[in-house]
Amino acid sequence: MKKTLIKGGTILPITKNQPSHYQADLLIEGTKISKIESSIDIEDAEVIDASDMIVMPGFIDTHRHTWESMIRNIGADWSLQTYLGTIYYGGIGSQRRPQDDYIGNLFGALEALDAGVTTILDWTMINSIEHAEESIRGLQDSGIRAVFAYGAPGDGEYWNNDSTLIHTKDAKRIQSEHFTSTDQLLTLGLAIRGPEFSAWDTAVTEINTAREMDILATMHLGFGTWGRTAHSIERLDDADLLGKDLNFTHMNRVTDEAMKRIAAKGGSISVTPEVEMMMGHGYPATGLALENGVKPTLGVDVVTSTGGDMFAQMKFALQAERARVNERFLDEGTMPGPDLHISAQQILEFSTIEGAKALLLDHKVGSLEVGKEADLILLNKRDLNLSPITDPIGAVVQTAHTGNVDSVFVAGKAVKRNGKLLFGNLDALREQLYDAQAHVLAHTKTT
Repeated sequence: MKKTLIKGGTILPITKNQPSHYQADLLIEGTKISKIESSIDIEDAEVIDASDMIVMPGFIDTHRHTWESMIRNIGADWSLQTYLGTIYYGGIGSQRRPQDDYIGNLFGALEALDAGVTTILDWTMINSIEHAEESIRGLQDSGIRAVFAYGAPGDGEYWNNDSTLIHTKDAKRIQSEHFTSTDQLLTLGLAIRGPEFSAWDTAVTEINTAREMDILATMHLGFGTWGRTAHSIERLDDADLLGKDLNFTHMNRVTDEAMKRIAAKGGSISVTPEVEMMMGHGYPATGLALENGVKPTLGVDVVTSTGGDMFAQMKFALQAERARVNERFLDEGTMPGPDLHISAQQILEFSTIEGAKALLLDHKVGSLEVGKEADLILLNKRDLNLSPITDPIGAVVQTAHTGNVDSVFVAGKAVKRNGKLLFGNLDALREQLYDAQAHVLAHTKTT
């Protein structure tokens, strides 16, 4: 069993029963954290000097369309309507070949790992069983931990609120072939259209199917012009369908009552603040959730329009929420203060342990605790933007960036060390990515 001793780091455990940060050694044995103590001496371990490092849980991204790495930054000026019309409904997404999904998922996952994101929910729109197989293979080859959320094709016949088409048959086959154990890096979820993008009975059927399969169901819900009038959460609650195994993405324009019902009955919220503010989903629901008893989580969503790291999402979520409340004070003729409305510590929790809870993985990851899987990252405190460290939590949330990520471990295995991904032959694989990009663009109206 391989042993790795991370010595003398500034530990950010992200747990309720310990200080927010302290100096300690951390021992990894096999896939798990076996010890966190002030000093650990062991002879048969690889030793990493972390005296100049912040050691923290890997980031958890609860909503990402991973394949879109092949068309990175194509939509810097796109609204939500432009994005949907260009990517789906017969657009770029429908032109993908199975091999395109492999390379898109591989590079999308590697981008996440390079940025210190050790777990993602890959929200998919699967065109065929072959596409699913290749998407899974791309995630597996990257070494990331992921929830592979199996979704319906992006065709318009599936994505409308009258659609009665069901897409779960192949998901059950995928489960039987690839997800026979929960003790693996990849777990299965169901990406459903939900009551705002399919018929009500279809949404109910797909939720019940996910529960029969004992997996998470995730859906886009509660945003845009329809978000406040659809009352989808209330309808789900009235039908006794809410629960912790449902994940709702965006939720920008739902009511306070809807959030209160989630707080009472369960469910998780994925806020993707940068894309939401840009594209027109609505104002990020961070504060709306918190004020009604729900702790949100964070996601990147689409790298067509933003970068694939969580540092940016933490800043957007934090400052957007602070600005919302500060403006309220100013409108009332009062200066904000003495403390700001939301803390850096809270945002870091949304990006780690709360994300793990949302993905039903908090028994494995999301915090640094003995017995949990060793999904962790090291940030270099000697980098100019982090030196000297005064407040480690504030430094991670407010000033750190992807260039500070020195090392990344997933289930005890190093996937990045000394600032470099440990993944060979990237140049050759990059040619496949370019080919995928050229193929999908050549067959769509964007060319």
